[in-house]
Amino acid sequence: MEGSDDSSLVLRFGEASKLLPVTFVIFMVVVLYFEYIFLHCMRLFQLDLPVEFREAQVVARGWWHLISFHIITAFLIYCLAKCILTCPGTVPEGKGWDQRTDVEEDTTGAGDVELVEKKHTGERRFCKWCLKYKPDRCHHCRICNLCVLKMDHHCPWVYNCIGFRNHKYFFLLLVYAVFDLTLVNTTMFDTVWWSTRVDVSVAMMLGLFAGQSLAAFLWVLITAFLGFHIWLMSKAMSTVEFCEKSLKKSSYNSSMYSLGTYGNICAVLGPHPLLWLLPIAFPEGDALTWSSKTASSSTTLASSNSDQPRRRSREATPSQQDASSGGGRSARTRKGSTENATSAEQAQTTTGEPQAAG
Repeated sequence: MEGSDDSSLVLRFGEASKLLPVTFVIFMVVVLYFEYIFLHCMRLFQLDLPVEFREAQVVARGWWHLISFHIITAFLIYCLAKCILTCPGTVPEGKGWDQRTDVEEDTTGAGDVELVEKKHTGERRFCKWCLKYKPDRCHHCRICNLCVLKMDHHCPWVYNCIGFRNHKYFFLLLVYAVFDLTLVNTTMFDTVWWSTRVDVSVAMMLGLFAGQSLAAFLWVLITAFLGFHIWLMSKAMSTVEFCEKSLKKSSYNSSMYSLGTYGNICAVLGPHPLLWLLPIAFPEGDALTWSSKTASSSTTLASSNSDQPRRRSREATPSQQDASSGGGRSARTRKGSTENATSAEQAQTTTGEPQAAG
């Protein structure tokens, strides 16, 4: 598993041209960092004035902005690096997942897994590029040349696929980006307004306007993208599954893998709610097996079908009950007729004369 991860990293980073989107993202982070620190926070520190003339409240506000921005940006850079460097997860070697029959494999893995997603013929899905069987929610990425477990999408901005093992990093990257941009937009606007009221250089004023406009544009864009992924997470859908539903014109409110809103969030951010917004405590499981509504409903149907013969043996139908009760009445009638005939014979034997016919 680790060997395949290392080889995929070597193959990906061997294509330098595809690193341009990643370079652009890093460039945007650096630009906004210098804009906020050197044009906004340094103004609040009032370094151009003697210490006795500085406003203490303004300086304290500058320190609060500086510390908050650095904490959020540190988490953002960490998640960005983990999104780029972490393998999203792929189908393991052997264990019954390898399609090649000329190699002796341990068949105790995939053979025991109950799959939901199958071909229309009922056979297991397989990848013709990786020559491996696919678990549920697994898809092949032609850019990464890899079958990705619980693939969400391929993101060119991190030059990696988003899958089971780095989905939380990607989601938190969007969260921290929104937090960072919200802080920049709400606090740096005061400095932009200040630049129009005092005698500053045109270059500084244009730089502040450009930084504020860039931050506002990115905030709208990333907030909408984050809202879309929050909705996908609450519905237990990946971006690939959403696109499949749009092509099939299926309902977006139903997913066979849904565990309820709380369970769906835990499947992405981990089982501990207090740690959801921290890049630790990842979701449990191996992404090879998934519980689904289809599997549970078929199990329930099978158990109900197996209980029906037992219920039939214990419960008789109304016609059978009527037949049994009617048989009992006829038996009692025959018994009464026999008793009457016996009484008549005894009376004839006693009197010695036959009784007249009625």
